[in-house]
Amino acid sequence: MKFGQVEDPSKIDFTLPKDHPRTKEILSQNKKGLENISIGCAKWNKTDLKGFYPKGTKDELTYYGTQFNSIELNATFYGMPTPEQVQTWKEKTPENFKFFPKITNTVSHFRRLLNIDDVVTQFATAVLNFDEKLGMVFLQLHDNFKPKDYERLEKFVKNWPKEVPLAIELRNTEWFTDEDILNTTCELFEAHNITNIIVDTAGRRDMLHMRLTTPNVFIRYVGANAESDYERLDDWLKHLKQWKKEGLQNLYFFVHQNIEKASPLLSAYFIKKMNDEWKTDLLIPKMATENTGTLF
Repeated sequence: MKFGQVEDPSKIDFTLPKDHPRTKEILSQNKKGLENISIGCAKWNKTDLKGFYPKGTKDELTYYGTQFNSIELNATFYGMPTPEQVQTWKEKTPENFKFFPKITNTVSHFRRLLNIDDVVTQFATAVLNFDEKLGMVFLQLHDNFKPKDYERLEKFVKNWPKEVPLAIELRNTEWFTDEDILNTTCELFEAHNITNIIVDTAGRRDMLHMRLTTPNVFIRYVGANAESDYERLDDWLKHLKQWKKEGLQNLYFFVHQNIEKASPLLSAYFIKKMNDEWKTDLLIPKMATENTGTLF
């Protein structure tokens, strides 16, 4: 994932901004405590994750499911999944595995939230076949989808099938730079239990808004293939620890890299640090070589 890629990451200030005042209030609404932590990559393709799979791996998803507890499922963005395909993916993964499918680009990029009832119904019907393995669906809007089309977004949110948990990623800077627009949009999300995705990538610091709309935190972390990637993960761990104290309910953290083969490496680092500091027992991905050791 090269979104937000910059030529020289050393020139970027990666400091995490302060929370929006509403974020603490949102977190405090959760009285159930921390329920789930899902950490994974965005793909299971062997070509992209070169060096992660042992030689002779016949089914990449099956192996991936032995190393991670979740996947950000971008395959569904490029093609409408069928119920049969969803069932196949489901059966290849362990009992506690979660899928986070991206809504097909027909909805977000081609029809741009217009005349989409048929596609949304088809998509929702398919992904519900994940059953207990469905983590959260997410909509990624085009970079040029702006607040002038707020009414389309509002209609989409209000019509979204409530039985399917949803997160939304806004990419145009106008959603974040105008405080009134940000507040109006986030209040819409709050009213309909929509999670506001946080994107942490070098070239788009505006998308690092720290404005939660549910006690669920959905972070798409994009490394820069630089040493600073590890420091950034350390900073996130500190910040998430504070959110945990304030009422974090579910954490969904997906690691991307400009060169994706480094994604399992960063994920393993993050998971190990979390296990050490949070006393969790998340599986740490193993090296491909003889399937022993860790990736860092």
